[in-house]
Order: sequence, then C-alpha cells, then structure tokens
Amino acid sequence: MPHFYASESANDFDLVYEVVQTLVSSRDAEQTLDRSLRYLSYALGWRSAFIAVVEPGGYLTGFCSTGLSEGWRERARFLPDEGIVGRIHSSDSPVIVPELHDEPLLAGGFGAVNELDGGHIALLGTPIRHEGRPLGVLVAFCENPDGKRAFASDLQLMKVVAAPMGQALLLNRDGIHKGDNTGQAYRRPQKEHLPSRNIDNAVGRSFSMQRVFAQVHQVAPARATVLLRGESGTGKELIARAIYSLSQRKDQPFVSVNCAALSETLLESELFGHEKGAFTGAQSQRKGRFELAHGGTLFLDEIGDISPSFQAKLLRVLQEREFERVGGSTPVRVDVRLIVATNRNLERMVKEGEFRADLYYRINVVSIRLPPLRERREDIPALAQYFLDRFNRDNSRSLRFTDEALRVLSDCYWAGNVRELENCVERTATMALQDSIDRLSFLCEMDRCLTKGLHHIEREDAVRPDRSSNATGSEEAAAVVIEDASHDSNRFTVPSKNDRPQGERERLVWAMERCGWVQAKAARLLGITPRQIGYALRKHGIELRRF
Repeated sequence: MPHFYASESANDFDLVYEVVQTLVSSRDAEQTLDRSLRYLSYALGWRSAFIAVVEPGGYLTGFCSTGLSEGWRERARFLPDEGIVGRIHSSDSPVIVPELHDEPLLAGGFGAVNELDGGHIALLGTPIRHEGRPLGVLVAFCENPDGKRAFASDLQLMKVVAAPMGQALLLNRDGIHKGDNTGQAYRRPQKEHLPSRNIDNAVGRSFSMQRVFAQVHQVAPARATVLLRGESGTGKELIARAIYSLSQRKDQPFVSVNCAALSETLLESELFGHEKGAFTGAQSQRKGRFELAHGGTLFLDEIGDISPSFQAKLLRVLQEREFERVGGSTPVRVDVRLIVATNRNLERMVKEGEFRADLYYRINVVSIRLPPLRERREDIPALAQYFLDRFNRDNSRSLRFTDEALRVLSDCYWAGNVRELENCVERTATMALQDSIDRLSFLCEMDRCLTKGLHHIEREDAVRPDRSSNATGSEEAAAVVIEDASHDSNRFTVPSKNDRPQGERERLVWAMERCGWVQAKAARLLGITPRQIGYALRKHGIELRRF
C-alpha cells in the first residue's frame, strides 16, 4: 500500500525559484506547467510526470505531461477514489509508492505499468490545491532499481511547487459555475477541436500541420498576400501551390521564382521583363514573370535574400500594381496574387537595416509559419513511408521499414527537415541489400552521417517559432513573437533513455561534451534554459572547458 505522510521543508530553493519563475512568466498554464514538468524531470531525474486536473463532473483528466507517449490523455481519466491518482485527490494527501508494479491501487484509470514497462518504477504524487479548492494532482514516475531509494526530498519539493501550480491552473480556467467550488473549466489546447484537413501531396496529421492546413483553406479564397515562413526544407513551395490550387485563380497561371538564385540585374529582368536592345543580348522583347502570372499567382521564394535596392523596386510594384520593363518607359499593369516565402528572420533584418520596413509590412499581411520537422515528430513515420512507397514504385522494389528503423528516423534532429528526410530514405533504400530496412541500415547508426555536425548549430537567419496556440492570419501579421528557446521541447533531439547517462551530473557532462561545452546549446539539448543549466553546473561543481 502507498505511504501517505508529510515531508520536511524543501532545501533546494534555487530549483523552486526556477519553477516559480517559469509559472509566472505567462498566463498560458499549459505552456508554463509543461516547461516546469520538463525542468523538474530533468533536475530530479524523473522518468516521466503528468498533471491531472479536476473537471466540472468531479473526475480528473490529463492536462500536460513529460516523458509519456502520444495518446496518454485518453487514458488519463480518473474518478474520485479510483486508483492512486483518485486517492491522492480525495484524501488530499501526498503519496509514495516504492514499487509501482506491486501496487494493487494502480488498477483502473491510467494504467501506468503499461506506459512505463521495464525496470523498477516508483510513483510520487501530491494534490494541487489553491485556497482549499481541489484543482488537480501532480504525479511523477522515478526509477528505483534497488528498491531502497528514499524519495522524501522529491515529494517535499513536489508539495512546494504544487502551490504555484495551483495558482497557474486557477488563472487558466475558462469559468466557474456559481456555487461550484470544485469544478473548474480549463482552456484546452485547440488541437482537440481542430477539424481534420488535407492537402494534396502533403503529409501532416500532427496538430501543428493541421493548423497550417486549416490556415491554407481559410486564406486560399481571399486575394491577400501570404507570407510563408519556415526553415529550409519545410515545404513552403508545396504550401504555396496548395493555396493556389484552392483559390479562385486555380485556372490561371502559377509562376514561381527563386529570388536567391539570381543576381539583382537578372532578377529585375526575370520579374519585369525587358525591351529589345535594353542590354547586350536582349535581341527581342521579353515578358517578365509578373506579366506571365497576370490573372494568376506569383510565388517569390527566398524573398529575404533580395538586395536593398531591388526591395525598393519591388515595393513600388506591390503598391501600384504596375511597372516598366527593363529598358522601357511604358507602364504595364498586372493583376497578380502574391505569395512570398523566406527562411530568414525578417524582423531582425528590419531592425538591422537589411530589409525595408515598408516592404516588410506590405508582404506580411497573412503570415503562415511552417513548423520544422522536429516539432511534428508524429508525422515522421508517415512521411518516411510515403517516400519509401514512392521509391518502391519508381524502382520496382518492395522495401519496408522495421519498427526500430522508424524509431531511428523519429529520433533524428532533421536539420534539413522534410527534404533531408526524403534524401535519407532514398539513400538508405538505394543501398539496401534486403527487403527490410532496419536500424543498422542508416548511416547515423554507424556514425557515418555527415549532417550530424549541423544538428545543433545556431542558425541566426532561421525563423524563431511562434508558440501562440491561437495565432492565425492577421494576428501573426500584427505581432512579432520572440520566445526563449526553452519553450520548444522538440527543438533538439535527446537520444533514447538507453543512450543517456542516468545521473544528473553525468547527463550534464554528456550534454556539454556533445555540444562542445557551449552552455546555450547544451541547455537546448536537455530542454531547459541557459540559466537553469548554469545553476546545475554550479551545483555539481562542473568546471567549463575552454577551447
């Protein structure tokens, strides 16, 4: 049976301070609680953790977690007095279960034994309350290989942080029915209510891509200029073509130009055309891409790479909808729907004088951010299978992935995003000697992956992620969101549990060595902030190495 008792006061005030600072940094409780759980899990060596909240009917449901598999929310539903979680809530007492597999109270509800197969696992739990109101339960799973580890300090820390967690949950509620002091209506992630959307030739069942698809369907019928933002290889041209195919101009031309591939002189001639004799080699009049796209859609890729002088010329065309061909003086009017794309941080470029502010406001009407592949890992198996199926059709093969192979792909960082994944699948399939592609078929498993050194470099020209869960359309156009890298739990891939050291000090040294002893990179690798890793390094007396 679990042992309910009160623990001594917490000693690690620095850790508590970091958690409280995180909880008060935003009114988005799911975001701050998720970050707090990740930090606590890292700092205390928890295997996983979750928070269940009280719903209006009196039962508890999963709210946020770390270290648990996809779909855990559907299993995290508890009635009062049901299982350990229900007992913690109804008894209003903390609990320690030294050996989870031997606990009969685990029956019903979450079924954490199946979730955490392998090893000896202990469970720690404490209620979350605020001013006497029951709001939820905080639960952590810890490894206890010899069955002798004492968790009193961990449980005391959980009790301390449960109070500010309760305040965060209370601020996040949607409303409380009059006279009801127990039922809280919390704002849920919109992913639970987002209708499923599809786009031709695009694979994306994750919430982040479904939101992109929904934005595409919403903006396509309009005439507004669309700015597509995202790292290289995220599929910006594919989304541009999807907007075109769903628009009222789908029967008119779609013209694409890569602005980074042409010099300023060639780009001007390519976009605006030229008259006969305008320059050496101009033997006849030539229409530019603006004229060729008349009535249709013009897609300007890598617009952040055009020169400042050409930015002024492009601005005039966008404002007046007319231009003169190179070497000509007759105005040419066009009716073109413009879609632009960039992997650059335009806001930083505007501040540094590298990009015209007036052009920025002209093109940033409706902004759609395409998430990097590491932010939508649930799509990786489907994407890999899509590319493998295409390879099989083109090459008359019948290759298939093993489960281990798909796990390797899902764990990779994918600095080149979908494009890199496509190349990896094609390369591996080409070199496969058997019909089954397993873990050892990939170069990274033999330490021969040449892109591994690009995984954790700083990319100053990359677009920083927008973490606002309800930012769409004009909201994205009106605000520039620059957030701490620690908001992104998937920004850097942490290898599997079997590949990582288990102790906190060992994990710190491992991460620092992996990242060349650069604290900021190691912090992102571990999913914490640079300030937090600095505190942890001082706590364990780890001296920084200088190169």
